[in-house]
Amino acid sequence: MTHVLILGGTAEARDLAAHLEAKGVPLTSSLAGRVSRPRLPVGQVRIGGFGGVGGLRSWLQEHDVTAVVDATHPFATTMGDHAAQACSSLGLPLLRLARPGWRRHPDAGSWTWVDSHEAARAAADEVGGTPFVTTGRQTLHHHVDAWRERPVLVRLVEPPESPLPAAWTVLRSRGPFAVADEEAIMRTHDVSVLLTKDSGGRYTEAKLDAARTLGVPVVVVARPTRAPGVAEAADAAAAATWVESLGSLRP
Repeated sequence: MTHVLILGGTAEARDLAAHLEAKGVPLTSSLAGRVSRPRLPVGQVRIGGFGGVGGLRSWLQEHDVTAVVDATHPFATTMGDHAAQACSSLGLPLLRLARPGWRRHPDAGSWTWVDSHEAARAAADEVGGTPFVTTGRQTLHHHVDAWRERPVLVRLVEPPESPLPAAWTVLRSRGPFAVADEEAIMRTHDVSVLLTKDSGGRYTEAKLDAARTLGVPVVVVARPTRAPGVAEAADAAAAATWVESLGSLRP
């Protein structure tokens, strides 16, 4: 009997869980636990880490997992690497479910693409003014010291992990966002440059369209390299088809 482990609390992970649940496929969704009130998928859910590659490998064996889908955030490289190592050592099929990035966005050619958050900060420094940082709370330490006295607009889902400079403004909200609302935010806070990362998807894409309308430069941190040799799917439907193709579904 199939037992699929879905890694990640992304929208794609939730969609895949719904696809498989509808087909009667036993599954467990694993969330990292970094969000206090996550959107939970259907089916069985576990929250928290595994304790490294060894812990994940043990969990897979103890729960008779027959396939793993890594549907973590595009920047969650550690979990992706652990999944690749654990599955390889056990001979388990592994699929990477990765939403398409923004490289094909109509405006992508006009953005400044960088490989690190430090480089993103340097690019924003060339513009000056008030940067709008939408790269997540775990990236803010790259900017705090350099921008301690600078007005910075930050959007977070969860509260910051440590106090932020008094000159900074924090918006607490969760996507999806509307273009008109993004434009209003950028105007209200006099945003001069948008810092984001290539998360892809439509949940947070509106800020890119708003930046185009307002003529706000965009700096994008490119996706990190993921574990090589892992099959990929671009959406939940394709991932569900992959699971079916394993040939071990219940009749």
